[in-house]
Amino acid sequence: MAATDDAAFDEIDFEDDDDQDQPPATQRRPVSDIPAVIVDDVHVRYRVFGGRKRSVAPEMGRVRAMVNRSRKHVGAVTEVHAVQGVSFVAHHGESIGIIGRNGAGKSTLLRAVAGLMPTSSGAVYVSGTSSLLGVNAALMSSLTGERNVMIGGLALGLTPAQVRERFDDVVEFAGIGDFIDLPMKAYSSGMAARLRFAISTAAVPDVLMIDEALATGDAEFRDRSKKKIDEIKDHAGTVFLVSHSMNSIERMCERAIWIDKGKLIADGPASEIAAEYRKASKKKG
Repeated sequence: MAATDDAAFDEIDFEDDDDQDQPPATQRRPVSDIPAVIVDDVHVRYRVFGGRKRSVAPEMGRVRAMVNRSRKHVGAVTEVHAVQGVSFVAHHGESIGIIGRNGAGKSTLLRAVAGLMPTSSGAVYVSGTSSLLGVNAALMSSLTGERNVMIGGLALGLTPAQVRERFDDVVEFAGIGDFIDLPMKAYSSGMAARLRFAISTAAVPDVLMIDEALATGDAEFRDRSKKKIDEIKDHAGTVFLVSHSMNSIERMCERAIWIDKGKLIADGPASEIAAEYRKASKKKG
């Protein structure tokens, strides 16, 4: 399965003004002693291409400079060590928030757990099926929306009969109407993103991963997305939520993992870790 283009998504913030004084989430589901996810000393490194070499010296002449123009980016590589030796165990029934500043490695860690990004070293063990909401559905632009719903549903582990049974709900949730019969290349980026998100909600995995930055659409669709996420979350075995909103973490999770510069800073009760994070953020601010 391919990762989607994040540019097609708009960030959603589940933090509402009415939630400012809301107490932390209570344990709604029993937590099993059986591990659902084991992350063992995971490192993720990737390379970024595109840095410029030194410009051609003036004495080389205009013609030679033009010849070498296409080579300015060749060999310019930067290695990013996005996740550095992170280890933790998640159990069935847990809801875990992953917090940290932009660029801390939260989403990279989530993709590694989901199997969408290879680890450079260390290991990830997942019991059952896992899904990163909004990403697992890879769409094919030459096929119709209808065919993509079928293929996406099968990729999520549903049977053809189950996909047909949920087809109307997926189309209604995406809000694309008669466009479902047209090739995906006729869709706007927003329509494609909504359908991708809708397809990814057709199945309830054993381990559900939610990155708030993957929600998409206008206010009405974001509201439907939030309700759908809550519904799936209540049925999934283990839930991970990446969020910048501490209120969302405290409301939706019992446990929080704080990541900074790719390293695990703290792991514990959501209310305690959120309070520590707020304190640290104020000091840096």
